[in-house]
Amino acid sequence: MAQNEITLQPRTQSGKNGCRQLRAQGLIPGVVYGKGIESTSVTLHPKELGAALSGQSGQNTLLTIKGCGSLDGSLVIVTDLLKDPIKRNVKHVDFHKLDMADKIRVHVPVKLVGTAIGVKEGGMLDFPTHSLDIECLPGQIPESIEVDITDLTIGHSIHVSDLKLTQGVKVLLDGRASIVSILGKAKEDAPAAE
Repeated sequence: MAQNEITLQPRTQSGKNGCRQLRAQGLIPGVVYGKGIESTSVTLHPKELGAALSGQSGQNTLLTIKGCGSLDGSLVIVTDLLKDPIKRNVKHVDFHKLDMADKIRVHVPVKLVGTAIGVKEGGMLDFPTHSLDIECLPGQIPESIEVDITDLTIGHSIHVSDLKLTQGVKVLLDGRASIVSILGKAKEDAPAAE
């Protein structure tokens, strides 16, 4: 579980025009919300956000707020990043204030480990599920879910139900869903010489 700090400032400007003005000043508008608190409009610097989310956990990094009055010291996670479709710069960010005793839902990448036997035999790797939605406590968020494919042969798959997860981590997908498969035909024995 990765953890960083992020400096937020309270935001007085609201609405589309206020957000446009902030972006013109090189700032990102955002909001902090959560159970038991009133939603708070905030601003932050793009470099600050980039540095806070630069680790392997990316958007799943737990962030401790610096500044911003009553939110100072609160633990949050990024729940939504609105990006410009062309420039790819962040236009708005939503933070969810966490309670370490309440489970949350996050999106985690799947990481394949090893080289499958089936690929060495000429099969083709089919990897349709690159990430999974999981539910767990904030302190249990994995950086990725590793799937060992070393023993996978042609015509076989690894499904959600086959995953070995730490206790308390639940995948929010049907257990029959395929994570990775090896496609192709198994080599046939050469016909006996006549």
